[in-house]
Amino acid sequence: MLGLKRAFFAVFALLVMVTGQAWAGVEDDLKQYVNDNTQMLVKKLNAEKGLYEKDPEAFYRSMDEALTDFVDFRRIAARVMGRYARQTSREQRDEFVVKFKRSLFESYAKALVTADEFKINVLEAELLPQDDSRASVQLVVITASGNRYPVTYSMYKAKEDRWLMENVIVEGVNIGLAFRDRFAQEMEENRGQVQLVIDGWADSVKSLNLEEDVTSS
Repeated sequence: MLGLKRAFFAVFALLVMVTGQAWAGVEDDLKQYVNDNTQMLVKKLNAEKGLYEKDPEAFYRSMDEALTDFVDFRRIAARVMGRYARQTSREQRDEFVVKFKRSLFESYAKALVTADEFKINVLEAELLPQDDSRASVQLVVITASGNRYPVTYSMYKAKEDRWLMENVIVEGVNIGLAFRDRFAQEMEENRGQVQLVIDGWADSVKSLNLEEDVTSS
């Protein structure tokens, strides 16, 4: 019996070791993947700062192309709508995805292109213990003055084992949750008329001062 227990223990220990090594490999690959995409975006942003003033539409298209294969805007938009998504048609959901992406660029593009030089370091990627198809990636944004802002990307594994971002947390402020709360608030103020909320989403985002939330967190 003792020999059997030792055999089972040895097999269990081997499985743990192999699984740990496999997870470490996946996490290293994910960290590199996020780093590659993040550095590419920063480089592209710095290279095309002048384009924002000259041709905002071209800047928007360029940023959209850079982010489409890394950020799941449709998934994020659906979560922002939350339970109200069940009240919408396919056409309304498609419209909101477009307006949601555009509102992000219009609200925050100017802040990005006028910001001082900054860099982003990817620190680590960690698979979630309860679900290895999801992960959190820790980053830090370092400004020219030396200020450091912690950022967390929430990632999930989509089709064909492709990792996509589904949320961002900046200095403890859950951006996706902040947008979802605002959508719910707008639904209440507009008495459940979802089309009115979709039509006015750009103004809703502009009035959502996430910078203040981040600063005070």
